[in-house]
Amino acid sequence: MAETPPGEAKIRVKVWDGWVRAGHWCMAGLVGLSWWSAETGRMDLHVTSGLTLLALVSFRIAWGFAGSETARFGHFLRSPLAALGHLRHLFRREPDREIGHNAAGGWMVLALLLTLLTQAISGLFADDQIFTQGPLARHVPGAVSDLMTSIHIRVFNIILALVAVHVAVVLLYAFAKGQDLVRPMVLGWKKLPAGTAAPRFAPLWRGALLLALAALAAWGVGKVG
Repeated sequence: MAETPPGEAKIRVKVWDGWVRAGHWCMAGLVGLSWWSAETGRMDLHVTSGLTLLALVSFRIAWGFAGSETARFGHFLRSPLAALGHLRHLFRREPDREIGHNAAGGWMVLALLLTLLTQAISGLFADDQIFTQGPLARHVPGAVSDLMTSIHIRVFNIILALVAVHVAVVLLYAFAKGQDLVRPMVLGWKKLPAGTAAPRFAPLWRGALLLALAALAAWGVGKVG
């Protein structure tokens, strides 16, 4: 791990709320479940997994505007130049001083959320012409459904590529920079220099309300089909 400069004290700072952490791991699990259910022909489970993923991604996007400080897009989305500047130091071994996502990681989060949203929405209109229709496939022209089916197939490969890059960078941070990015996403806290101000966290009820609304919307879409 990265060495602490002489004389620099460290304190435990909470950086991620439970909504971000639970959403992160649940979305990762649902991507795997969606792939497995499609590969094994369990299409009812595949549709359920997709609708659940749609609810979680929708919630995370809403949380990016109304959630805790480190969850907000305005907190971690910086200019592309800032992201490139950060990547120039990717192999520099140094202490972790980031409260939340770094400049490059923020763009990865946005890319993953947008591709997952595209995958979930396209699945609503997809039709494999054999076993399964998405919940909304019968409500659009066949040409639209065919297009959405094509998008649904191709975007999954983009998701796999982004996940591979994400995992590779997390490992690179651990071994090249000496920074553990996994433990904070599990436990919620980092050890940061003394005097680091803790971020502001949104109230629990707000997350519960937004998640309930996202789940209700996804359930409603499923019932339409």
